[in-house]
Amino acid sequence: MFKTTYKGQKNLIGENFKKLRQEKFPYASQRQFAEKLQLNGMDVGKNRISKIERGESFVNDIELQIIARTLDVEISQLLTRLPVEKELYEYKEAETIRSIANSTKDNYSV
Repeated sequence: MFKTTYKGQKNLIGENFKKLRQEKFPYASQRQFAEKLQLNGMDVGKNRISKIERGESFVNDIELQIIARTLDVEISQLLTRLPVEKELYEYKEAETIRSIANSTKDNYSV
């Protein structure tokens, strides 16, 4: 199953999440912040926090709401704005071509 990414990132909140976490909880480690998220109903550990911040982990809508509530911010403060539609279309087109090329290459590997 194909999952959408943007510039290699699996989420749009990574950078803002890290910045807001460090601003709101300056003395809390990723492990301690994971415990706060767990108290709000998100099953997460410090490794997943790190992956989210680096854009290496997908975040679903429920998790997004829990993160925003824990940080006491609006969801929009977490989200990074995507480029205008033309740039996004060109990026998706190039990503699709790369994906097809890679799958074709894999099919002919010996």
